[in-house]
Amino acid sequence: MPSVLVEAAPTGLVLAVLGDSVGLGIGDPALGGGWRGFGPMLAEALGGARLTNLSVSGSRVGGVLTDQLPAALVARPDVAVLVVGMNDTMRSDFDPVRLHADLDHVVGALVAVGSTVITAKYHEHHRVFRLPGPIRRALANRIGALNDILDQVGQRHGIGVIDLGQVPGIYDTRAWAVDRLHPSELGHRLLARAIAAQLATRGTIVQKEVSLRCAGGRDPGKIARWGWLLFKGLPWLVRRGRDLVPYALSTFLRRG
Repeated sequence: MPSVLVEAAPTGLVLAVLGDSVGLGIGDPALGGGWRGFGPMLAEALGGARLTNLSVSGSRVGGVLTDQLPAALVARPDVAVLVVGMNDTMRSDFDPVRLHADLDHVVGALVAVGSTVITAKYHEHHRVFRLPGPIRRALANRIGALNDILDQVGQRHGIGVIDLGQVPGIYDTRAWAVDRLHPSELGHRLLARAIAAQLATRGTIVQKEVSLRCAGGRDPGKIARWGWLLFKGLPWLVRRGRDLVPYALSTFLRRG
């Protein structure tokens, strides 16, 4: 089930975040436990927007369509942020046609209820996470296909599409958690700032700038960070690597 976080809304704006572990805030531990992430930072920049975070760790585009979109449509958000697709690129059943159809449905439905929608294209993953050559190239091909789909859907519906690779500071290692898959607190702040800037160009009133000074989060400490990498991050990578290896091998053989 989605983890729904709702905060006070002095401005009356409703902000919905849909997607995967990045939307959930993984990489930015909250003081009271759990995760914070770019959602609360963006809500604060919008003057205390009511935040409904529907993101689910591990979610794929199809999961957003079936499990998160219905609740988002009930909320009728003024602003909807969609960050999803990376998990799809790492699976053996990666299907660009299905991805395009599902993303088009999600974005179209949000636009139809009056939401200003912002989504994000992905950066060059290998610049922050080192992978063997064949797997790196295979993943880059899929991310490229996903980014093309995000561009096409964005143009069709007239939504904002942030290019994460162009966000200043995004390739600084300090912007990434120890697993190099999720943004750190700084990375989430960079993302929140980029989204706020995109919203401002689309007529949404941004009441305050997102600070890049890390504050208000929780430092889990070096032991906890490396423990997470060892017992959760690496097993996850092994599972996803098994999905990517057959595709990487076929790509390598075609190149040969």
